[in-house]
Amino acid sequence: MPADSKPYQHGREGEIGRRIALISMSVGVVLSVAKILVGVHASSSAVISDGMEAAGDVLASAIVYAGLWLASKPPDKEHPYGHGRYETLAGLGVGAMLLIAGTGIFWHSLTHLSEGNHRLENYALYPLIAAVVIKTALAAVKFRAGKTIGSTALEADGWHDITDLVSTLVALIAVALALAHPGVSGAADRAGGLIIGGIIFFMSVQVVRRTVGQLLDTMPEASKMAEIREVALGVPGAMGIEKCFARRTGLKYHVDLHLEVDPEMTVRESHRIAADVRNLVKDRLPWVADVLVHVEPAALSRQERENRLAFERADGE
Repeated sequence: MPADSKPYQHGREGEIGRRIALISMSVGVVLSVAKILVGVHASSSAVISDGMEAAGDVLASAIVYAGLWLASKPPDKEHPYGHGRYETLAGLGVGAMLLIAGTGIFWHSLTHLSEGNHRLENYALYPLIAAVVIKTALAAVKFRAGKTIGSTALEADGWHDITDLVSTLVALIAVALALAHPGVSGAADRAGGLIIGGIIFFMSVQVVRRTVGQLLDTMPEASKMAEIREVALGVPGAMGIEKCFARRTGLKYHVDLHLEVDPEMTVRESHRIAADVRNLVKDRLPWVADVLVHVEPAALSRQERENRLAFERADGE
């Protein structure tokens, strides 16, 4: 059965994601400016590196916002499955940006590792402490909202906050160590930047791997496929499922289902059963955007064929 024109991504879901992205951008601007300014004045490479990573958060949130906004557009003639791929591409963009940022920070810290010691100021700790509290809250909100609305981009941005949180903790330890032991301040500060770059690089690989998997139409987990089959077979007249495929397009999945029905059934009757299956799957499973049902004749067992022949003979007499 053909897909209808109903948008698979509810407006409220996209609105929640965009609102969180806007809040994250606003917070990110304040934190990144504070870290970079304090890092420059306090002569801390670790704080500056963390500030640059925070600036990347702002860009990441902007990418997520744009992706969710574009993905919320309803299906049209040229895009019958909707524009959900924009949301996945946004997640991929965040991952790629993390990869570049991590590599840059790691290389910068590595090339300056042998430089001499320098005196750090105590106030270098203040923006880092504030960032730990704020980023913990932001990451929790993004992960929860991302799982609720099924947004890869929002979850990727949540992982970005986790990398920022971890990098901030590393910077905090490095600065605290440099303040406590001025004799190793330079090495401790730049080593912190080195570790931050490595952490960001590792997390970026994980984000890119997940989003690429979705772009390659990776099937959902077995439990989701089992749910689809269970709901479909609950419709009266549905005798079996020959094939069942699902691919993610943004926040939800599109399902292709080969439904087995009685081969003696009329086209009208089989079409009605197919419509019932499609509607029930969409109603029971909110993470399914649409279902394309192909009707197939069910293979009857030998006993069923004999029973049917006997019934037809009796009816003919």
